Amino acid sequence: MMDLRILLFFVTVPWIFCEPARTSKVVPKHKGILKIVDDEELISESRIVMEAKKPKKKVIVNTDYDSPADTEDESPGADHKDDKELPTCLMCVCLTGSVYCEEVSPDMTTVPALPRETAYLYARFNKITKITNRDFADIATLRRIDLTGNLISEIEDGAFSKLNQLEELTLAENKLVKLPMLPAKLVSLNANHNLLKTKGVKANIFKKLTRLAYLYLGDNVLEAVPLLPESLRVVHLHNNNITSLTDDTFCKGNNTHYIRYNSFICLRALPIGHYK
Repeated sequence: MMDLRILLFFVTVPWIFCEPARTSKVVPKHKGILKIVDDEELISESRIVMEAKKPKKKVIVNTDYDSPADTEDESPGADHKDDKELPTCLMCVCLTGSVYCEEVSPDMTTVPALPRETAYLYARFNKITKITNRDFADIATLRRIDLTGNLISEIEDGAFSKLNQLEELTLAENKLVKLPMLPAKLVSLNANHNLLKTKGVKANIFKKLTRLAYLYLGDNVLEAVPLLPESLRVVHLHNNNITSLTDDTFCKGNNTHYIRYNSFICLRALPIGHYK
């Protein structure tokens, strides 16, 4: 009987301990400590470990290409500042020392940036509305500026005054109501067909120009003849609102060399006829 009990003990005890072993796995835990876990728990923990060790993708933004947000703004109809500030010699014709910007398309509304060696600028028949002190500040070589047929209504007072080599200035067919300061070496000024009034022309603006020979002020609204320098050879004042002349209008008043029977005695020629 005892032998039978001993036999059953050795048979049943291993069977009891082997059953959990079939449904469990031993996994290492922290420095050799063993832990018995179920299959489902092992799978769950493995999934967590795998997710924890899953590398994160690093997003690198390449600045060499425009982002979608940038490209949306750059629609075909967008107005770009760079478009209207194209290099002058792409919009105009540039020859040695001369720049021709006539009837530029798209419309030119400001004076373009000029090559530093520019001596002659022809920017006729555009839509320029204003001349600023910065427009010609760096172009000391300018000798002739022609801005005929624009929409210029304002010229800042120092726009031309520092152009020491400027000899010819044409501002005809604009909307000027006053004249700015003029450079000392100016020989010819054409301001025909503007809206100039006597109060918009400073008293001594021409008197100080000792080299001025040609002055064109026709088709304005002047009420009086401004003070003129003796260097003048040609002056046009037709189609204004001038109502009177004095003995000093065209002559040096304090010089008794002239016997002034009238205001034109010191002129070499008196123009007659009608101007249209």
